[in-house]
Amino acid sequence: MIEVIRDNCVGCKLCLKACAYEAIEIIDKIAEINMDKCTLCGACVSACTFDAIIIRKFGQHKIDRNQYKNVWVFAEQKNGQIAQVVYELLGKGRELADQLETELVAVLLGNNVKHLTKELIAFGADKVIVAEDEKLEHFLDLPYAKALTDLALKYKPEIIISGASVQGRSFIPRVAVELKTGLTADCTGLEIDTENGGLKQTRPAFGGNIMATIVTPNHLPQMATVRHKVMDPLKRDDSRRGEIIEEKIDFSDFSDETQFLEFVKDETQTVNLTDADVVISGGRGLKNKENFALIESLAKALGAAVGGSRAAVDAEWISYPHQVGQTGKTIKPTIYIAVGISGAIQHLAGMQSSDFIIAINKDPDAPIFKIADLGLVGDLFEVVPQLIKKLK
Repeated sequence: MIEVIRDNCVGCKLCLKACAYEAIEIIDKIAEINMDKCTLCGACVSACTFDAIIIRKFGQHKIDRNQYKNVWVFAEQKNGQIAQVVYELLGKGRELADQLETELVAVLLGNNVKHLTKELIAFGADKVIVAEDEKLEHFLDLPYAKALTDLALKYKPEIIISGASVQGRSFIPRVAVELKTGLTADCTGLEIDTENGGLKQTRPAFGGNIMATIVTPNHLPQMATVRHKVMDPLKRDDSRRGEIIEEKIDFSDFSDETQFLEFVKDETQTVNLTDADVVISGGRGLKNKENFALIESLAKALGAAVGGSRAAVDAEWISYPHQVGQTGKTIKPTIYIAVGISGAIQHLAGMQSSDFIIAINKDPDAPIFKIADLGLVGDLFEVVPQLIKKLK
């Protein structure tokens, strides 16, 4: 909490000038702070030369770090098939666990999924904790959150990482709240701090204009969700051996007002965007929804997945599941073709790791050309039809 010591305040307005959020007013020569606007940044405290403003901090939660060990990866699965992002997390988790000289543990939730444990071990896990129950057969936030929370409270992992998928983004924040710890979402990088052994979590911030490194120094476990296609999986090794731990979650006192009805697949997406080898995306340069047929025709000729920029999605030319970028999907195809996309930094954040980037744009100064391996400067309405004709 922040407090003005009225006996010390002289109404000099130094704090007023220092506040970037217009949260301070001078009333009767005394500073008054609007808590609806104040972010507790402390700028006014530093600016005040009369010690008239103080921030009171509550005592920090003390933890015994020796009680916490191991790196956990939430092994997301759907219909008995492990999500691709899990393999990437196991690769990074293996690296983190080796640095900390601890074990890598995969946590598998579901029903009749025990057969997947060997695959998780083959891709790097030392142990697999598997919890099977009818309530976990289909993904729902609350039962999954309870299951992972109960397991974390029992085993006390040092680090928990999950994919920043629909599942991960949905229930991992609930787990962090229950465990009273921090959570960094949509990470693109994880590494161990060599000085204190803490987890350094990197993610885009301020619209992708900077990369922020976040730490959780006072609470455990350290938790993060990680974007798909930003980390590399290990090669499968079926000779690896690991321990399988079966756990039973107590749902006797559990109640959930939601129920699973059905999963409706996006029929417009013939190829999975995040798994596709070739992705073709259209942007604002297409001018209208009808012209997106050019992108779909080109994609069909190449057997590619169709993507779109945020501008195209916002204009409702294509649905959100196809959006590539910071607020959409992060992809890493072999070939990425950007058609009529200028290359805003938010879009680049989702596709710049592609192996080979082709850009088609009539503006020779478009930012997309700075990262493109091959650039075609021209009118897309002339270039794309010719490409389709040649391919056919």
